[in-house]
Amino acid sequence: MPSAISLLKPHEKDIGGFFVRRLLPAHPHRMVGPFIFFDHMGPAGFDAGRGLDVRPHPHIGLATVTYLFEGAILHRDSLGSLQEIHPGDVNWMTAGAGIVHSERSPDRVREAGGPVHGIQVWVALPKEHEQTAPGFEHHPAATLPEIRQPGVRMRLIAGSAFGKTAPATTFSPLFYLAVEMEAGARFVLPPEYPQRAVYAVDGDVSVELQALPERHMAVLPEGQETTIEARTASRLMLLGGQPLDGDRFIWWNFVASSKELILQAKERWRAQDFGRVPEETEWIPLPDEPKPAESFS
Repeated sequence: MPSAISLLKPHEKDIGGFFVRRLLPAHPHRMVGPFIFFDHMGPAGFDAGRGLDVRPHPHIGLATVTYLFEGAILHRDSLGSLQEIHPGDVNWMTAGAGIVHSERSPDRVREAGGPVHGIQVWVALPKEHEQTAPGFEHHPAATLPEIRQPGVRMRLIAGSAFGKTAPATTFSPLFYLAVEMEAGARFVLPPEYPQRAVYAVDGDVSVELQALPERHMAVLPEGQETTIEARTASRLMLLGGQPLDGDRFIWWNFVASSKELILQAKERWRAQDFGRVPEETEWIPLPDEPKPAESFS
């Protein structure tokens, strides 16, 4: 890639046969705009009787955004939310001062088995909102704005881009798009935001005539139009926004502007003072507790 474009490689982990590729945080880009965490989940296939089981775990100081290409996930949280997410839908969960949630395969999906494939990101909240009350929003695919250009279909997941605004409540200027491109299609990403990135889910893609390998992220230079082309049918994620108001600490599932907020969150979770997720009896202990379990979210 040209020197002005940073290429981020995925860090792959196997969580019990379920592969997760992490692109953010990374060096030298801990964030792109307010996006502080980017996980590519799968693609994975579960046998009949098996499925995704991410037990209840806490978050502070961020919003989680789940977007699926295949499969279904059942979201439960300590607000009492119970929501299945399907391909093209958006689950936007604002953790703020603190929330607990679980992510599991719905019973009917677990019984039959099947695929799961998607992206989960964390959007760090500005200081004035990082202790806001938690919230949850679900937006079906049909309610999300679409942008169409020759051979290109974009779905606006969150924020504003190409003159359109998505319905999810955001707390700082950002954009987040899912893009499908036909072979030979191209489009120009304008320099609307100072920090922008392109993630290649699959396909043969180039950014400014330079190849972007599948499952890699290109962080783009500020203030320049960027031409993106597809040599084959391809899928991309576009993301970015205004930089946040200072650095963020990230520890386990917690994001905060101060170490004190992280320490407070640890003590609250150790004391089980975050609230409970209805119909759930399990929970993931802190990583520094005996026999920790791993969470991808």
